[in-house]
Amino acid sequence: MELRPFIDYFSLRRLIYRFVTWMPLRWMTLAMLLLLTGMLALAQAFLNPYYLSIIEFIGIYIILTVSLNLTNGFTGLFSLGHPGFMAIGAYVATLLTFPVARKPLMLPNLPAWLAHIEIPFLPALITGGIAASIAAVVIGFPVLRLRGHYLALATLGFIIIMSNLITNLRDITRGPLGINGIPAATTIWLVFGWAVITVYVCWRILNSSFGRALLAIREDEVAASVMGIHLTKYKLFAFVTGAFFAGIAGGLWAHLVTAITPRTFWVPMAFNLVVMVVIGGSGSITGAIIGAAVMSVLAELLRPIETTLGLYGLIQLITATILIVILIYRPEGIMGHNELNLAALVKVRSFGVSRSPSAPEDAKEGENRRRT
Repeated sequence: MELRPFIDYFSLRRLIYRFVTWMPLRWMTLAMLLLLTGMLALAQAFLNPYYLSIIEFIGIYIILTVSLNLTNGFTGLFSLGHPGFMAIGAYVATLLTFPVARKPLMLPNLPAWLAHIEIPFLPALITGGIAASIAAVVIGFPVLRLRGHYLALATLGFIIIMSNLITNLRDITRGPLGINGIPAATTIWLVFGWAVITVYVCWRILNSSFGRALLAIREDEVAASVMGIHLTKYKLFAFVTGAFFAGIAGGLWAHLVTAITPRTFWVPMAFNLVVMVVIGGSGSITGAIIGAAVMSVLAELLRPIETTLGLYGLIQLITATILIVILIYRPEGIMGHNELNLAALVKVRSFGVSRSPSAPEDAKEGENRRRT
């Protein structure tokens, strides 16, 4: 007599599939947030500061890649200006949170009105994001008339301009020496709180009429313009929104590292962000998250090898190689234009053929039809 288990493997997969497809989206989102909260609490309780800092950097990179994807992936622009907006957010937040008692020593030539300002970290962070957004509006009107590599070069020039500007404003930024001793106000909860906000805002934009207009611009600007879509308005909105979150990420970065210089937010940062977006998938929020996490962890794993062997530049070499391989064999990235679908993850796959939970019922129906 053959004994069958109460629930076999395929029945369990079918049960999970039906549960996932039945659960409303808001409850699924709440469950994911609770899971993330639990994981962060465990990380804070059991991991040492080094591993915590790696997780915090991953969260900051998630903010940067998802917001950059709003411009590059969903709107079809090719912007490299995120490090420039990070620099604005970092320096603004630093100057607003730096202790008043230490400003005469570190920044003796500050203007009087700025030398006596010290506000909490969160308002300073938001102010840095707003300052980055204002800068995006100023440069967005002329720059967004360009396309393709011309736009990339223009935004690359913005990074160089910001670096030179910060270097020459010695009374406010200390020039090439930078500012150190910044309050360590960044926490894992703040980082991932802003990461969740970034993902939610970009997801809401993508799944709205505004987001469909951005996708239409990405596919064909001429056709979108003929259909009545105001190209400048929509491009500028995506550009400014991405700049705001880049400014937030810059402020978080500064208060995590506690030291910044003009070279902190330089061209290699732009290259790394574009690589993360391309590898993850330039049209996917999930892909941007995966690209940020994978490349951040890979860089930390390779860093001891690079230092031990003395092969400095190994991380950049391997990153460039991975990028070339991805562009050759999967140019759309890991996720392409797709998002994570929990229901698809639990579909039964056997012998290379996808079997949905309703496959047995469908097979019976097909057999009955053939008989009749």
